[in-house]
Formats: sequence, structure tokens, C-alpha cells
Amino acid sequence: MRIAVTGGSGFIGSHVVDRLIDAGHTLFVLDTRRPQRPDVTYRQVDLSDLGGLVQATRDIDVMFHLAAVSNVNDAYDHPVGTVRINVTGTVNVFEASRRNGVGRTVLASTVWVYAGAHGDAPLDEDAPFHLPSAGHIYTSSKIAGELIAHNYNELYDTPFTILRYGIPFGPRMREQLVIPRFVQMALDGETITVHGDGSQFRNYVYVEDLADAHVLALSDDAENEVFNLEGAEPITIRRVTESIRDCLDMPLAVEFGEERPGDYAGKEVSADKVKRVLGWEPTTSFEDGMRRYVDWYLAETEVAGAQVSEA
Repeated sequence: MRIAVTGGSGFIGSHVVDRLIDAGHTLFVLDTRRPQRPDVTYRQVDLSDLGGLVQATRDIDVMFHLAAVSNVNDAYDHPVGTVRINVTGTVNVFEASRRNGVGRTVLASTVWVYAGAHGDAPLDEDAPFHLPSAGHIYTSSKIAGELIAHNYNELYDTPFTILRYGIPFGPRMREQLVIPRFVQMALDGETITVHGDGSQFRNYVYVEDLADAHVLALSDDAENEVFNLEGAEPITIRRVTESIRDCLDMPLAVEFGEERPGDYAGKEVSADKVKRVLGWEPTTSFEDGMRRYVDWYLAETEVAGAQVSEA
């Protein structure tokens, strides 16, 4: 199939591109920066440019929409820009799919949507949302994106699949994310500040495991369905710092401070549906994934240091 990936140059998107190419598909990366690999077709397009999106997707069979403001600190600092990208950008993607008759549009969402969910744990894809409890502009923007997917299907018969990501980690993570920041602070001998008491948790999912699910999501069984791609176990922020200490085999100074406004404390979310319907489940433990990430990070840092020396 001919598959386009918005945000295909980013952390998750680049791994999704890798897996889809491995599965034999022809890939088109739609992004504002060039992709990680040269053997894909790159189409420079901004989510705010509806005409550009329509032109870039005229020959596409499936669209994976991953591009978004995903850093919650950026969303907090820039709420208007976040809505423009995450909401208006998403409706532009679905409109481009509608106009071009794209066979399926796969939307990347997040388990943060469960911040506003009520019901007995573990929460599944049918858990009702209590919108006043959404708690963050990032969460609200992702809920709005999901509503757009459902609206376009109901009104215009545009097929969709929604993938609600657990918290991904692994090679190519952005430096602004928690794990890369903590690793660099540890290497610099700085004290790591944790917002809250460290008991808040995330079900981290290794990025290559997450990317595998996107290949499976091409199945007919995934059409017009929502799936939680949750990690296997809850990982507290305190445990993240302990894992970094163990991987680096060095002392680590940690202090605890005030909680961030609207932070996602974590909820127990079920991934039973995706295992039952598509046969997906994560296979990389948190500790193994952290070791792989830290090894990659140290290697990348060494290469960057060598390049600076040569210059």
C-alpha cells in the first residue's frame, strides 16, 4: 500500500515508518522537516495548509496522522497554538482524506484522554469521559481530535482507526521529554527535580513495540475502532529515576517539588481489546527498554562530541 505518515520525521513517526517499510509498504513522509531515512518520499507540508495536505495525499491509500503538539509543557505554555495544530490540523487531515477518498485515516491519540474518564478500573475503550475532569489543554485537544474522526465517519463515511498511545520511550526521544532530561541531568551531576512525590505513574511502552501495532492496525478488523496501546505495567516517576541510576551505575540526586497544573497522575487502562482483535501486546520490559535507550543515548552523545571536536 501507499501510506503517508504525518509527523513521520519525529520520534514515534520515524519508528512507524521503519516498521511499515519492513512490512513492504511504500512510504510518504508528510512533515516540516526531512525524514530520518532517504528511501522514502518526502513531502513538505504543514498541518495548517489544507490545500497542501490535499495535494500531498492524492495518491495515498492509508494516512497515519501522528503530527501534533505532544509536549504537555508546550501545550500549557501555548494553548492557542496547540489547538491550532492538534484540532484544526486534525480536521484538515480528515478533510484531505475525505476529498481524496483515502481508504483509512489512523489517528494517534493518547491515554491522557482517560484523565477525564469515569468508571471501574481498568478503563477500556468504552469508558465514558467526564469532560470537566480532562484537566489539560493537551488532553482536551486529543479528545477533540477523536471526536473529529468519529464525526467524519458518521457524516462523510471516512474510515478511521484511533490508537491511544501509552507513554512511549526509546531511541530518538526528544530531548525535552522526561527520560532524556533526567538522563542528561544525571550525566551532568545535576539534581533531578520531580514534580510531585514521584508516585504518579505512566504505563511506558517501548517505541518499537508501539510501532509494531501500526502495521497490525492496517487490518480490516481495525476499521472504525479505537485501541489502547498501553504498556504492560505502571511505572512510577520514582522508578524511572531508579532505573536511570541503575543503567548509568552512578549516584543520582533526586528532590521532589510541587505538582504541575493538570498533570496526568495515571489511571489503570486496559489493552485487552487490541490483544484480542489484532494480537498486539508489548514484549519489551521497561528495564530492557531503558537499557537500550541509555546505550543509544550514550552512543549518540559520543558521536556528537566527536563531531564537535573535529569541527
